[in-house]
Amino acid sequence: MIHDGLQAQLGHEFSDVSLLRQALTHRSYGQPHNERLEFLGDSVLNCVVAALLYRTYGQLDEGDLSRVRANLVRQQSLYEIAQGLKLSAELLLGEGERKSGGARRPSILADALEAVVGAIYLDAGFEAAERVICALYRPVLRTVDPRTLGKDAKTLLQEHLQGCKLPLPVYSVVATHGAAHKQMFEVECAIPRLDIQVLGSGGSRRAAEQVAAKLALEAAQARSDGTKAGARRTRAATGKTPGQASGAARRA
Repeated sequence: MIHDGLQAQLGHEFSDVSLLRQALTHRSYGQPHNERLEFLGDSVLNCVVAALLYRTYGQLDEGDLSRVRANLVRQQSLYEIAQGLKLSAELLLGEGERKSGGARRPSILADALEAVVGAIYLDAGFEAAERVICALYRPVLRTVDPRTLGKDAKTLLQEHLQGCKLPLPVYSVVATHGAAHKQMFEVECAIPRLDIQVLGSGGSRRAAEQVAAKLALEAAQARSDGTKAGARRTRAATGKTPGQASGAARRA
């Protein structure tokens, strides 16, 4: 059987194996290649993942569902799934593309995975494609946090501080280095109430702010964890909450 190992991993045996071969054929190899199947598979994949998220995360609103879906069907996510299927070993590439590392290129692998989905849809219908997609994505959903997936460091830091009822961080450019066309920025992220000041650097102000925000978030979370641990030790030692213990001390 052609590509029998891949078919076993997908859990789908093709009635028309030429569809699978086409899905794995890059345009550098010749006709018929997989670009039309990729177009079809992209739509099927988005629909199935949207339905899977709708059923799995009943508490998420439309905006959060859209954010999570966008991250689950983006190139990097598809590339990682394709790697798990060892799709690179199955690709049909032109000699030049293969020599240049095309079999390891994320864009090619992501496109091929979408094409495989399109091929399954044409071979056996929507329900067959849905079964395969859900089987591929359920392990992924067990490893992600839908509350944070796809959010950048600045957004996560802001949400953390708001949850702690603390003022928002202050970002300041403290230095720039290099020629005008290739500058490096250093940005400070300060959270005065927590006495946190960290520096991040990047090729743009935005990139530097994201690096600084990530460091500040890690520091702020460490402070929060330390505070919670201290509160637990207080309760264990006194049998009272921190507020009860301090109130008792004042009365004494």
